[in-house]
Amino acid sequence: MQGGVPSRGAERRPRRAESRLAGLVLVAALFAVGGCGSSKTGSSASSDSGSAAGCPVTAIMRPLSNTAAFVPGQPRRPDNVTFYGVISEATAKCDKTGDTLRLALDVLLVGERGPAGKTDQADLDYFVAVTGPGQSILDKKPFHVQIRVPPGEKRAGVTDHIEEVIPLAGHAIADLGVAIGFQQSPEVVDFYKHFRGR
Repeated sequence: MQGGVPSRGAERRPRRAESRLAGLVLVAALFAVGGCGSSKTGSSASSDSGSAAGCPVTAIMRPLSNTAAFVPGQPRRPDNVTFYGVISEATAKCDKTGDTLRLALDVLLVGERGPAGKTDQADLDYFVAVTGPGQSILDKKPFHVQIRVPPGEKRAGVTDHIEEVIPLAGHAIADLGVAIGFQQSPEVVDFYKHFRGR
């Protein structure tokens, strides 16, 4: 926990066995990537009404919406990618009780087999961060997902379900934000800087 914010509980219920998919700045110091944009999602499929249903605006950070895994010990080049990861969308539902906000978040993640992919499982790490006024980081939690890509298939996806209890501590819901992105290593950041992914 950062910034002396009261601790919060997080409950996670991953939902697996999702369908195959046909296709595929908040705080630069925190995410170690400059010039980030964001893709906002709200409490429905609409992508422009994050606070319409009493939820903080939810944003998938770009370019942190993409990541890649490589053959160990090999140069970070496209031909050495074992899996690509994409955060496709996120939807939020909220319930406010007193000075507490319960956030239910569904994050859709896609694993796509790369040229060097020899296994059927993509292991991806992403984060969910809550921001306050002035984009200060109130909390950031890491999450891990495993996506099984069936033999002969190129990609598959899972929806990760997360529930968090957020003490508002006097903050208005409109002052809060939820940022989602992959936890990228410096090597992955450098890869996307030079190759722009696939």
